Amino acid sequence: MKAVLCKEYGPPERLVVEDIPSEETPSTALKIRVRAAGVNFPDVLIIQGQYQFKPTPPFSPGAEVSGDVIEVGSGVSGFAKGDRVIAMTGWNGFREEVVVTPDRVLPMPAKMDYETGAALSMTYGTSLHALVQRGRLRAGETLLVLGATGGVGTAAVEIGKLLGAKVIAAGGSDEKLRAVKEKFGADHVVNYQTGSLKDQVKELTSGQGADVIYDAVGGDLFEQSLRSIAWDGRLLVVGFASGTIPQAKANLVLLKGCSIVGVFWGAFTAREPEKNRENFDQLFRWFSEGKLHPLVSHRFPLEKAAAALDAIVKREVVGKAVLTV
Repeated sequence: MKAVLCKEYGPPERLVVEDIPSEETPSTALKIRVRAAGVNFPDVLIIQGQYQFKPTPPFSPGAEVSGDVIEVGSGVSGFAKGDRVIAMTGWNGFREEVVVTPDRVLPMPAKMDYETGAALSMTYGTSLHALVQRGRLRAGETLLVLGATGGVGTAAVEIGKLLGAKVIAAGGSDEKLRAVKEKFGADHVVNYQTGSLKDQVKELTSGQGADVIYDAVGGDLFEQSLRSIAWDGRLLVVGFASGTIPQAKANLVLLKGCSIVGVFWGAFTAREPEKNRENFDQLFRWFSEGKLHPLVSHRFPLEKAAAALDAIVKREVVGKAVLTV
């Protein structure tokens, strides 16, 4: 089978595409013929040895795939050959076949295509967990989403609206922000490259600030977020796309009476699998009702995985990029 391999830690251009032997399917696992693979910012980090998990090379990047079950281990129940599924692989998704344990596999809704299935699990799983379990977002509250044009950001905007929040989408490109507003119905957009994030949020909220702030960016925007949060607000630490891990000023936390809340969806799925399944049940219900519309702006063949990751690095993607296999 063909696989995109990271043989040594480094940038996307060091990835190679090779034919490797098909893996054996243990009795406790499934083998999936990959049809599409989601491309995410953590894939850029993992091939450089900068992610929370550091697999030993050679390995394939790729944390999420969709496809068809082609083998079922003798000890696995609930799945059959031919089932259309979504799998959360962590890595090794950028290949024609993956072997994964059933706890990481979800049946794909009948009306969902492979590209949507590959684009949904990591970003929408993260964002629903962040807003519901960690942020306690309530209808009528104001949600500020930083990095609102990226994968987790667009998911947070869409889910925030479905939960009944007033959503402010913040990003660094007017063109991309217009697309997010048109596609997902953000109430307001803020370009933090052309003006103060704090001042713009304060103006839009009549000086009250945002109740929940979804921060997948970090860097200098983190302190601006703290300064634009409402009393009893929740600042969700989702990621550091800026490349800089910020530090909080404790006096601002005290004065705002706010909380800084960590969001680690990968650990949540392992520690609370039943709650994670409930989250996906909700996501699939919304999709079946026509309320959820994951956006895929870029598509690449498997052999162009390096170009797909480069598009993520250059911030060319709105929503998600996927590899078609």
